[in-house]
Order: sequence, then structure tokens, then C-alpha cells
Amino acid sequence: MVTKSKDIEILECLVNSNYKVISMNINDVSDEESIIFPNGEANCMNWILGHLIYIRNVFLHVLGEEAVWDNDNFSFYNRGEIPLNRKDEFISFEELKSYLKESQNKLETRLASLETIDSALIDDVSGLCLHEIYHNGQFGYLRRILGKQGAIK
Repeated sequence: MVTKSKDIEILECLVNSNYKVISMNINDVSDEESIIFPNGEANCMNWILGHLIYIRNVFLHVLGEEAVWDNDNFSFYNRGEIPLNRKDEFISFEELKSYLKESQNKLETRLASLETIDSALIDDVSGLCLHEIYHNGQFGYLRRILGKQGAIK
């Protein structure tokens, strides 16, 4: 049996925990609800989820894995975009959930195949995990704004 480094074990835990919380927070949110912009300008759930997938593609690339979509075709989910101005380009929330699951499968598979990670990548992957945690908190608040109960008890 191959022994994994602690770095990989921690990454696996973070990736799995983030996915679980994301899934809980986006559960039972309809496509219509996902494109509600609080205060007419704050990021909606659809954009945040698409943005997370966009950045997960960077995470996959850092780990030497293929992306789940061509980021050029989904630039409206990139950092720095103004989501309200690009909302007509958004894909359905259900399709985003499918891409999220695909990205999770790829991350889990790739991490399971690694014994160690290059120490030069630790800052990158730590930042990418923190990025997901940050947006997960936004999902929690957006659920409540939509009138839903918090998913994390």
C-alpha cells in the first residue's frame, strides 16, 4: 500500500468538505432562484457556482488534470466580470451542478493518484481551497436571502 503525504490527505479532506458544503447550500435551489441578484447587484448563486467551477478548472490544471470545460467559452464566470451584465449568457443551474460533480470526480481521482505534491504548489492549492470556502459562505447567506433554511446546522 502506498502511503500518502499529509499534504495530499489534507487536500483530499478540504476538497471533499468543500464539495459537501457547496452541495448542501445549492440543494433545492431552482434555476430561477439561482439568478436572483440580491439588492439588484450582488452576485447570484448561478454566477458564484459557475465561478467556482471556472476556478476549479485552474485547480485541476495545477494538479496536471484536464478541465471540465473550456474556460474561454465560459469567461462570463471569470473573476472581474460583472455578472449582472452577462446574465443572459449563464447556463442552467442544473448544468452547473453537473459540471461541479464532474470537477469533484476529477479532483478526487487525481488526488487519489498522487503520493505527494510539489511543495511549490502548496500556496496555490491552499489559496484555491480558501477561495471555495469564501464563496461557500456566500452561498449560505444567499440561501437565507432566498427564504430557505440554512443548510449547515
